[in-house]
This record gives sequence, C-alpha cells and structure tokens, in this order.
Amino acid sequence: MFFIYEVLGLILIIFSPIIFFIRIIVGKEDPKRFLEKFCIYSKRFKIRKTIWLHGSSVGEILSVIPIINVLEKNKKIKKIILTSSTTSSALIFSKYKFKKTTHIYFPIDTNYLTKKFIKYWKPQIALFIDSEIWPNMFNNLKINNIPIILLNGRITKKSFKRWMKFPYFAKKNFSKISLAMPQNNETSKYLKTLGVKKIKIVGNLKYFGQSKKLLDKNTKKLFKNRLIFCAASTHYNEELFIGKIHKELKLKYNNLLTILIPRHANRSNSIANELENIGLKIITRSSKQKISKNTDIYIADTYGETSKFYGLSNITFLGGSLVPHGGQNPLEPARMGSYILHGPNIQNFKEVYNMLSKLKISSKINSVFSMKKIVNKKIKYKQPLKVNQKLNMIGNNILKKNLNEINKYL
Repeated sequence: MFFIYEVLGLILIIFSPIIFFIRIIVGKEDPKRFLEKFCIYSKRFKIRKTIWLHGSSVGEILSVIPIINVLEKNKKIKKIILTSSTTSSALIFSKYKFKKTTHIYFPIDTNYLTKKFIKYWKPQIALFIDSEIWPNMFNNLKINNIPIILLNGRITKKSFKRWMKFPYFAKKNFSKISLAMPQNNETSKYLKTLGVKKIKIVGNLKYFGQSKKLLDKNTKKLFKNRLIFCAASTHYNEELFIGKIHKELKLKYNNLLTILIPRHANRSNSIANELENIGLKIITRSSKQKISKNTDIYIADTYGETSKFYGLSNITFLGGSLVPHGGQNPLEPARMGSYILHGPNIQNFKEVYNMLSKLKISSKINSVFSMKKIVNKKIKYKQPLKVNQKLNMIGNNILKKNLNEINKYL
C-alpha cells in the first residue's frame, strides 16, 4: 500500500503544473507562495531548529492559536513554524502578529519532499492537529526520531471505516504517533484500534476561547436598531432553509436582520442569487455596501470575523447539521452568549452538543415550523453568567492539560 501511495504522489507531481495552474486561476493557491509546497522558499530563514505545528485549514489553525501564544513566551523556543494547506488559513494567520512563528505551506506528501522539508526545518517536535495523518511525513519523522503528537485528534466513524479498509497500512501510520490527545471518547477508541500506543484524553481545545472580539464602531452602527439572528457555518441547501425562516420571522419582527456566515465564503454569490430568487434583499460584506432598512440577509463572506458577528446575536444556528455533513463546532458562539440551534446531523460534535443540551443552551430543529417556534422563544435570550463561567473554566483546564503534555517533549 505504501508503494501505491508513493506512486500516486509521483503522478500528482507529474501533473502538478496543470493542477496548480487551475488552482491558482480559481483562487485556491497563492501564485506567490505555491512553490512552498515543493519546499522552495522565497526567503531565507536563519533559525531552522523549530517547533512545528500543522493543521489543514482555518478551523485547525484557530484551535491552536492559544497554544502558539503560550509557546511564543517560552524563552527556550527560538522558532515556531505553522503549516497548513489552504490560502484561507494563511490569510487568517496573517492577522496575528507573532514574533517567533512563521506560516509555511505543507509540502506534497512524497518521500523526497518530506525528507527535504525535515532536513530544512529540523523540527524538534511535530504536532499534527485534528485528523492530519500523512504517511510519508510520519515515516520520515519517525526515521529522524522526531516525536509526533496528534493534537486535538478527531477521527469520525466514516474516516475510521475508510482507514480500516487497509488495516496494515493504517496501523503502520498510526503506530508512529508518539502521543495522541483526542478531543472525544469516540476518537480515543478508534485511535486505539488503529494502533496508537499512547493516548491521553485531555479534552477539546476548541472549548478554550479568547476575549470577545467586537466589530469596529462604524460597522457596528450598521446593525443599530436591528434584531439580529445569526446562521453560521452553513452548507448548500441550508441557506435556503434560513431564508425561509427569515421570511416567516419577519412577519412578526419587521426590524429583523439575519447574518449568514457560509462555511465556504466563495459561495456567497450563488447564495445571494438563491435568496434573491425567493424575494429577499441581500448584501454581502465583501461588497462594502451599506445596510438599508430593507436589507433582509447580510452575508458575512470575509475571513477571520466570525466571532465578531456572534457578539451581535443572542441566538445562532450552526450549519452542517441539516445536511448529512455531521455538524460544525458550536462552542465559539456558545461561549459568546448565543443560544444554539442545530439540525439532527451532529455526529462530528456529539459530546459537545450533549454538554450544551445539559446546560440547556441548545435545541434540535428539523423543520421551518420547529425552528420558528424556538427562535420566537429565544430571540431575546440572555445566557446565565454561570454558563459562561463553566465553559471558560473547562476551556482553561483543557488548554493547561494540552500544554503540560507538550512540554514533556520540549
């Protein structure tokens, strides 16, 4: 299986000029930096003995920002590199002003390129976030005796079944992990079956939250005198559902404004067209148009501002839950005082939703009628202080436990 995997990697390299050209055209690659995926860097770096963290995209990167904040203060650490695979994650990282940390694109996972990456950066430790498992990189890290930590690990039932189709290949990869810190009990069981020897459950890093980020005064004025309903991380078909909800609610609340934050911001134009077709007035944040009294839906299609909009609403619908995706993480809006609404498909964050349900700050919906009924009850909801305190306490403890385990390898 390793041979087949390597052959597929070489085929990718052969066709990479065409693939990368197309990806640059559609905006999925940075024309100035895509060569980093071949370990070709535009500038020289003096310090190459590094602490290395890798996450695929925006969610993973944001989850380890608190970890990086602490590592930056460690005088023994001279250089930190953070790798990811998407342009959106690079854009998010650029908003943080770290002194020791540099963002680099993750290399294509071939034997040659992963060897080159390790030789160049000389990582002392490699921390992979969520479900990032890369056979060639893991193999070469192991050969170089570099500890591999799976941070905030998450293996879904679907991905577990996929790995178990090739049990020998899976165990060869997962057995190289020095320490896995899964974010839930389900992942812990899967990791054990897949061959991870050392597992410690310390909790989901996404429980930790920094102070509330507010919109600037000029932007906040746009929402003055409007009753805000928020729908976040929405997927295809869910936006139309939210549009129908808005039309129903507007019969009662004529000053209602729905802030829609799609999971993939590049879909904003097609979402706007779909909602305009049912008679709604739409404005996208990227257009920089002013919100009028007639505006129904405000599509927040810019990166890195999600939490700012959560601060405007008392109630938030979390997407990926009405479609067979498995749900999105509800912790950030919950920490910021929102009552959480979700559909039936929440298997990706089952334990988190169970906890929110026990705290009585979430409800399941599956129809326009059921959602309208709950929104009417909770649109002016105020979260009890003790709930915020509990969520913050859980988050702080989880962050400390993660850092304690990481420090053992530094």
